[in-house]
Amino acid sequence: MRNGPYKADFPEGSLVRVKSREFLEGFLRTWKYHHPLEEFQLNSAGRIATVSSAGYYHAGDELYTLDDVLGIWNESCLELPEEPN
Repeated sequence: MRNGPYKADFPEGSLVRVKSREFLEGFLRTWKYHHPLEEFQLNSAGRIATVSSAGYYHAGDELYTLDDVLGIWNESCLELPEEPN
């Protein structure tokens, strides 16, 4: 949560990359709170997509849906795509 509670780090229309499969597998094993990852989401590792909506769980945790990528994504599972060289 870089922008503070209830302020989307990735506003609607932003391009994001789903973090690596290794990261997602660790998150799947350790995250014990709301909206855990589902197994099928591991297949989206590394995909670049557009944020279709941003929402918040109580206490300001950011939750995202992405165009053409199934599932609800916790903010920590997403990152900005790398700039082209």
